[in-house]
Formats: sequence, C-alpha cells, structure tokens
Amino acid sequence: MQNLLRHILACNDAVLPGGRVPFRVGADQVGWLEPGFAAALLTLAGPRRDNGAIVLDDPNALPALGVAAAGLGYGRVRREAFDVRATPTGPVVSTIDRGALPVFGIAAQGVHLDGLVRRADGLHVWIGKRAADKALDPGKLDHIVAGGIPAGLSPGETLVKEAAEEAAIPAELLASACHYATLSYAMARPEGLRRDVLHCYEVELPEGFTPSPADGEVEGFALWPLQDALAAVRTTDQFKFNVNVVLIALCLRHGLIAGDEANQIRAAMPWAVG
Repeated sequence: MQNLLRHILACNDAVLPGGRVPFRVGADQVGWLEPGFAAALLTLAGPRRDNGAIVLDDPNALPALGVAAAGLGYGRVRREAFDVRATPTGPVVSTIDRGALPVFGIAAQGVHLDGLVRRADGLHVWIGKRAADKALDPGKLDHIVAGGIPAGLSPGETLVKEAAEEAAIPAELLASACHYATLSYAMARPEGLRRDVLHCYEVELPEGFTPSPADGEVEGFALWPLQDALAAVRTTDQFKFNVNVVLIALCLRHGLIAGDEANQIRAAMPWAVG
C-alpha cells in the first residue's frame, strides 16, 4: 500500500506558502513566488510590493511579464497561452505563457484520457512512451492522451484536440468518453511549483483501433492489461509523475484497489473521484 501512497505524497510535497511570496493580479491572488524570483520581478516594469505580496495591477500586462521573466532566466517561453484564475472554477483573470506557470506558482489545468479496451481476458489500457526529446520526463510512460488546457478552451474541447493531435483518435470515438475524476496537487519540481488540476476521462475503444503517434509527443503505444499497469505503478517509477496518480484513481474506479487499501488511498487523495 505504501508503494501506491508514495506517488500521492510525491505529488503533494509542496507546503504553501512555505516561505513563498503571494502573487496577485489586481485583487486576485493567483500564484506563489520564490523570494529570489519575487525580488527579480521588482526590477521589471509593472510589479510592485504591497503588504508582503507582489502585485501586478494591470491584468493585461501579465503575458508580457511572463516573457520578461524568462529573459531573466525564470521559466521559459513555450508560445502557448493558458488562462489564469484565482480558483479552479473562478473567472479568467488574465493569461500567461505555459512555460511561466511553474515559476509564478500559477495553477494550470489539463486533461488525461485513459484509453481502455475490454477483451475476453480482461480490461486493458493503452500506454504511451514519451519521446526522448521531451523537456519534461522524457522516455517515461504516459496515457494515450494528456495535455494542458490552452486559453479559451474547455476540458472537453481540449480532450478532442489532444486526442487527434497525440494519438490520431477521431472525435466520434470520444463520444462515450466519461469524466470520472478531478485531481489537484501542489508539487515542488525542478521547473518550479506545479499546482495542477487534472480532468480525468476514460473511454472504451474498439479492439480493432490502434492509436498512432501523430505529433511526436510519444514514440509509440502499447496495450497493457490494466492490472499490469497497476503493478508497474506499485513497484516502479516508469510512469510520468502525475500519470501514477491518475492510474491509481482509475484502478480505484474499476475495483482493482479494494478493501482497507482502497479506504486508506481514498483518505489520502486530495481530490474528488466521481
């Protein structure tokens, strides 16, 4: 049981504020800054200090501030805008480049899809292997589809877009996709503070369908018995860090984790499993 819990604990190792400085856009606190980065931001036009926080009064200035921060060596520019909110379901305050999210400690939202195949010998799940040139967790195992939610898109719209781009899954095969969990965590990573909200879906795919890498995000796909995927989560670190917790939630849903272990895992999970 501890072998599963270690992934949950690893994804929730950031204690907030933990010495970090609040970051506000107008009246809305949207992030947490390391003290050194907070000091660096004050050298740029726009941010000011207010009662222990760093404040950017103009929401429209945030995208440019993220790029300027990358110029100082904090974060990077990925040329993909993400919505910025004070709470996961709150209104959009501004946008910022995806590469700036961790250094600003701003929450990001994404989608993960478990592609399932029901066969005579049991339930199977499609597993991808991340490309060796990925900046984040290269070569690790992954879901059939996973990706961040760009500015202006909903989780459902992102699911369709990412499925086509990453695995060549046509939209009609996603018609029966089911949202089964929302996961959230705060994790200290080399790239900064990851405050992620993951919208988790599953879909049963026909046996005759084989996903194919469409955009180079993964090297290829393999169909695993779901119980084998759970065994790998228990005993290895083969999967990308947050894929572990999504697979734990999936296996809870399908009864592969049961009894006292299931109760203890659920108690330790700071998210909702539908």
